[in-house]
Amino acid sequence: MSEPRRVEFQLLGQTLTIRTAELPDYIRALAKYIDERVTALKRSGVKDPMTALALAALDITDELFKARDDSSRDESDVGKRLSALVAMLEQATPKEPA
Repeated sequence: MSEPRRVEFQLLGQTLTIRTAELPDYIRALAKYIDERVTALKRSGVKDPMTALALAALDITDELFKARDDSSRDESDVGKRLSALVAMLEQATPKEPA
């Protein structure tokens, strides 16, 4: 990563600035994603912006946790498959006489 820099972005109609080593376009894309989620909640009937933001944060966190679980499960599956493959190779490989 590069040196931290100030990045200005818009979120829920406010201009915010953070220091980060991430690229400005990446940070702005994150803010846009949050804005879109909040807007969708407002369209579905949530009136209070802070409630919409809290619900969006909860929903996004849920997605993150599920993605982490899926990733862990995938890593575990790969490990099991590799172990099974090693066991099959060991059975197929003739043993050298002692």
